[in-house]
Amino acid sequence: MQTVQLIDLGLKDYKETWEYQEKLFQEIIDIKVANRRNNTHTQTPNYFIFVEHPHVYTLGKSGDLNNLLLNEAQLKEKGASFYKINRGGDITYHGPGQIVGYPILDLDHFFTDIHKYLRFLEEVIILTLADYGIKTERSKGETGVWIDVGTPFARKICALGVRTSRWVTMHGFALNVNTNLGYFDNIIPCGIKGKAVTSLEAELNKKIPLEEVKSKIQSHFKALFEVTFTSTNTPSKLKP
Repeated sequence: MQTVQLIDLGLKDYKETWEYQEKLFQEIIDIKVANRRNNTHTQTPNYFIFVEHPHVYTLGKSGDLNNLLLNEAQLKEKGASFYKINRGGDITYHGPGQIVGYPILDLDHFFTDIHKYLRFLEEVIILTLADYGIKTERSKGETGVWIDVGTPFARKICALGVRTSRWVTMHGFALNVNTNLGYFDNIIPCGIKGKAVTSLEAELNKKIPLEEVKSKIQSHFKALFEVTFTSTNTPSKLKP
């Protein structure tokens, strides 16, 4: 059974967190490269980061900038940042009240199948939301977790986007819990027109404690990926 170091950053700037992810991601890759080159067997670590971000829009490497409906001045007016980043997927929003999870895993310890990895992440969220009596599912050809798929009321509650190299993962999922959904009006979420976005709060008509939801996510991730978690002190400075 693999061990995963759990790191909860609280509310943290997107760019700082991205750089921190890259540091951990590269650390694992460097160990794997050295093992292959030197015929050694140094164990690679695994990490799982929980974080909330201040208002920010991120565009995946294959995304369309036209799906951002704000100019630079309007972004500033709304107190939001924008970054073009190196994950898959199109545009999404991160902000307070949203749980973002970044598993940084060496998939050689689990299974070397990116599609299976994405389906496992979706399943973690599907099971978590089932704990609140919300039935969610996948939508064919549209990564993420949805409610009322195949109806005019289809709405997305969790977005996914990952990057992998040498079977090491980074980026991850964003689950809307108590998120201000108005910020999604400024983009075409994930480049998908005509479909709504929702949150746990909107579905249940009440705010849900983030720590409670994190605990459920952690429990389902642990069971599905067959891991144990160890807590890691939150670093005071994230930049490499």
